[in-house]
Amino acid sequence: MNTLFEHLKQLRENELHSNVIILADLLLSIHDNAVGMIESEIKLNTLIYYGEAAYTLGKYRKAEKMYSTALQYRKYLIKSKGLTKQLEGQKDILPDSEIKFRLHNCYLRLNMNDQAIQTLQSIPARQRTPKINMALANLYRLSGNERSAITAYKEVLRECPLALEATEGLLKLGVKNTEVNTLVMGTPQLSCIEWLNLWIKAYASSQTYDYSGAIAAFQQLLEESSPLRNNALIMVALGETYYYSGDVTNAKIILQQAFTADPTCHRGYGIMSTVYLSERAASDLEKMMPLSWHFSEDGDSEMWTALACLLYSNNSLSTAAYFAQRACLLNPKNVEGLVVKGCILYDMKKYQNAIGHFREAFEIAPCRYEPHKGLVDCYLAQNRTKEALTIASNCCKADNNSPRALTLYALVLMKEPTNSTKAKALLEKALNQNDTYLPAVYLLAQVYEEENSIEPAINLLLKQINKNPTAKLHQMLADLFARSGEDEKACAHYHVALRLEPNNHKANDGLNRLEHNMENADTSVQPKVGLSYVNSSSDTEGGDNENTYEIAASDSDHYMSDD
Repeated sequence: MNTLFEHLKQLRENELHSNVIILADLLLSIHDNAVGMIESEIKLNTLIYYGEAAYTLGKYRKAEKMYSTALQYRKYLIKSKGLTKQLEGQKDILPDSEIKFRLHNCYLRLNMNDQAIQTLQSIPARQRTPKINMALANLYRLSGNERSAITAYKEVLRECPLALEATEGLLKLGVKNTEVNTLVMGTPQLSCIEWLNLWIKAYASSQTYDYSGAIAAFQQLLEESSPLRNNALIMVALGETYYYSGDVTNAKIILQQAFTADPTCHRGYGIMSTVYLSERAASDLEKMMPLSWHFSEDGDSEMWTALACLLYSNNSLSTAAYFAQRACLLNPKNVEGLVVKGCILYDMKKYQNAIGHFREAFEIAPCRYEPHKGLVDCYLAQNRTKEALTIASNCCKADNNSPRALTLYALVLMKEPTNSTKAKALLEKALNQNDTYLPAVYLLAQVYEEENSIEPAINLLLKQINKNPTAKLHQMLADLFARSGEDEKACAHYHVALRLEPNNHKANDGLNRLEHNMENADTSVQPKVGLSYVNSSSDTEGGDNENTYEIAASDSDHYMSDD
């Protein structure tokens, strides 16, 4: 039997995993049918090798069974034969803590997080290595046990002060920058590393919603003089911070640069995919996906979120919902995954289920804009205006009265005609902060129109067209010109809107209506497209890169954007 086991070891050393499984299975059968023919230590190692090979080949249930059996057999040997010292003295036999760590990995792959936690908790504290504490910390954080997670992360940093994931974990859990700095920078060899202190400061600012401070720190890390310039992970962190602050344009630019610098970097895919989804850029989203991954059942949470967005953009709602759910199972703290799932459920008119997902995202990230907007849209779809007003008001507080939060609040107020004046004040306040924020421009123009203040509405839209022409701006402006009887100008702007966005149904309908009215009036002169009415920059090739902001709550095409 020793000879067979030596061959098993040879197969393992040569990484012939499928062969290890076959021979190990035969050896275990021999032991069961002829007790005593295999030494106890050999059977224990056979079980471990079997589990190891099964895990490597993705056979997680089989691996879980082998590791569990190995633990039970090890316990049996210690109790019945008193082999504690003998087992611990052999280098070839894994310690109890290592077997449990491997077993916990199997449970993670099987989405059995509770069993994974229990397995690691059964390891005595004095036997927990940094990797065990790190695994426990991450599991504690996912399960909401923040105090235990903080303790475990600190244990990791005491032994490995440059475990930066643990540092980031502590900052996400609200541990103050000064305390984290002490744990990391307290090591004499690290105290003189300037970029490390700046790195901690950047992440700390981001977690306390000081986005301007975080952006400045990340930018400093990426300067030409910095040793970390062009680092993809820092670029991703900067892109994420831009996105959290509402600056989608810069977020997109920085994330694209990060993925160009490191195509294998998957962090940030969740956010980037939602940006592409909001812009209806399905082709860009598909290009972003690694082709080889499309056919794999493995992958991290962000990749599943990106796949959900891709299917969602192609209107495959059921499959998209499945992928979003996979993303959430892999990482229950995945805000983007929850928001995408909520949006999909909204499109399926499952409003209560959508509300559940948006609320879960809100509990994880109470200062994020997207969960607030999702809840507002769901409540408006159910004509629950009071609840929508409450959420929108809370969004203004959480997002520091940002233009997007003020615009969201104004949108809800506009559902009641008596609140028109207050909505207008909020929109004007939003544009005072950012005079190019188009969602506020669209709504304010509508408020002016409802007040019959056509000239202020036209002036507002003309000002924006000179800065950032979009199909929606031209279409709205054309509607206003048509209403005021300036048919030639209206026709010109309808044509530009359709050139920028050929599928703009409102522009097409408006143009047909205008031409029909002109025919009925026996007008034979065809209007010209006058450059005096249209900014020349709008004549360039390309689509409408800005997201529209529909007033009707039932229009869910814009959920993933500020618009």
